Amino acid sequence: MPDGSVCSMNYAPTGRWQELLDAQHGILTTPQLNEFLVHRESIRHLVESGQWLRVFRGVIAVTNGPLSRPMMLSAALLYAGRGALLSHDSAAQEWGLTTAVDGPVHVTVPYGSSAVSQPPSERRSYTRFTSMENQVVHPGVVVHRSRAMAHIGVESNPLRTTKADTVLDLAVAEPTAREATIRMVATMSSGAVSVDVMRRKLELRRPRRYRKPMLDTLALLRDGVHSALEHRYVVDVEKAHGLPHGNRQVPHHVDGRVLFEDVRYEQCGLIVRLDGQVFHSARQRRFRDRRRDNSAEMSNLPRLNYGWDEVTKDPCGVFSEVREILVREGWSDTSFPCERCAHVSANT
Repeated sequence: MPDGSVCSMNYAPTGRWQELLDAQHGILTTPQLNEFLVHRESIRHLVESGQWLRVFRGVIAVTNGPLSRPMMLSAALLYAGRGALLSHDSAAQEWGLTTAVDGPVHVTVPYGSSAVSQPPSERRSYTRFTSMENQVVHPGVVVHRSRAMAHIGVESNPLRTTKADTVLDLAVAEPTAREATIRMVATMSSGAVSVDVMRRKLELRRPRRYRKPMLDTLALLRDGVHSALEHRYVVDVEKAHGLPHGNRQVPHHVDGRVLFEDVRYEQCGLIVRLDGQVFHSARQRRFRDRRRDNSAEMSNLPRLNYGWDEVTKDPCGVFSEVREILVREGWSDTSFPCERCAHVSANT
């Protein structure tokens, strides 16, 4: 215990005390402290003297150092109360769906819970000063509510929403349907959440918005879209500009091996390759692409290659090139400019 302060109040720590400290990463609630005969005046003294930190009302860190990430998560769950789960960005971080750890902790609680969102908390010591970078104790809590608590959680440490529920929560939180489907595909890919699992989750929870666009996107994934990059190509290049729907992951036999083309427009033979598979080694990628290029050249098939930056930052430029080759190869043009095309034209 810091400074021996608890023991000086005629308090003797027990095994149960240590168990709680270990299980809750050094964070205790005031009712728990009361159980060990550490009452309100003692808690106030320890906080005001800088030996302990008040994280939120009723939630105390029995330390005076910066909180680790596990301590922040534990404090948020203890504040939110019984049945609370990490959710949204915080659950995504725990599942490895994102690497970002900044910002408030997101929790989901049952309807009827009294917990409300909390701003960042700061040190309240009047006797111990610290640098300004250590002034913030906790980044705050964002509280969400759900009527489906019995279906969305998983037994884990810390408690959190399931992978599929986390994906769904992140998608529904986006401001537009397009951004919702993009977030869904990206997090499904990061967390290896299958189309079948995600579809069952959409049927079970039936989100209040974006349900149809998300179901349509799952249909695309079932039809052969394998990555976030392929999905962005379909949404921002093909659909946004009225291009024909290309076949996905078309098998191609080269030297006795089966290689796959990302997109192939059968009506004119155009092949579009999307270089987003960073999990392949450079040597594997060079060999695969060289053999596919040679095979396409021998078959007199036109081909275009794009990466993440081109498709996500300049989809209209990608559209223009794909359209030009399609028309050149005999496609009857039925394309149209998207809203972004119009915006670019108006500013040039």
